[in-house]
Amino acid sequence: MSIGFIGAGNMGTAMIRGIIKGNVTKPENVYVYDPFLSENMKQLQEELGVDAVSSPAEIVETCQVIIPAVKPHIVPGVLADIADTLTKHHMIISIAAGVTTLQLKEMVKNNCYVIRTMPNTPALAGEGMTAVCKDPSVPDEYMDLACTILKSFGKVEFVSEDQIHAVTAISGSSPAYAFLFLEALADGGVLMGLSREQSYKIAVQSLLGAAKLMQETGKHPGELKDMVCSPSGTTIEAVAYLEDNGFRGTIIEAVRTCAEKSKHMGELNKS
Repeated sequence: MSIGFIGAGNMGTAMIRGIIKGNVTKPENVYVYDPFLSENMKQLQEELGVDAVSSPAEIVETCQVIIPAVKPHIVPGVLADIADTLTKHHMIISIAAGVTTLQLKEMVKNNCYVIRTMPNTPALAGEGMTAVCKDPSVPDEYMDLACTILKSFGKVEFVSEDQIHAVTAISGSSPAYAFLFLEALADGGVLMGLSREQSYKIAVQSLLGAAKLMQETGKHPGELKDMVCSPSGTTIEAVAYLEDNGFRGTIIEAVRTCAEKSKHMGELNKS
């Protein structure tokens, strides 16, 4: 199986590394083209053994799976350049926010299969969360192939097209919320006398451990929170302060506004 990437930025690089690390296909079966990031292509070629090519046409000629790993506003131009040479042998896996399955099909003139996905940046660490819009017009073998690729750098969850805005808010954008919380937590540690390095190390491991505990036990987060909160203790004091200051409601509202913004951007793309 040959996989072609048009774009060698952060997300494209993360996906390529995951594919090779997960033995999805051999390095020589991974092709990459990016006229603006030639140094990235060169590094991937030298470090991982992938093939750097000189045009999108070479990607289409060689690869069954094509992943436009570029910014959403660039996707229409990329697909327009290759649309006439695509066939039902090909599959496009889109990672572009705000570009619908219908729009993707129109961009490729319905010449090939398309799958809309929404990954997130933890894919860079092999811990991504990718939502996949399941399209009944895509054969199972193509969908399975896409999932094999996406699972090489994290986990996969199927969603309907109208759920993608919620996914953007709690997955695509949520790493930024987590980093903001981590930074604030570390600032608190520094305020109370810890070094910056110690604060970040302790905060990161604590949140990583908390997430893993929930993932492995399957327990409700409220139950896990209660396990930490002793009567009249330090933790419940902090939790009460957060609740009094709208911590939970602020997060919920941030998710809502993010989803609404995603929906608005999608509407603009239709016009």
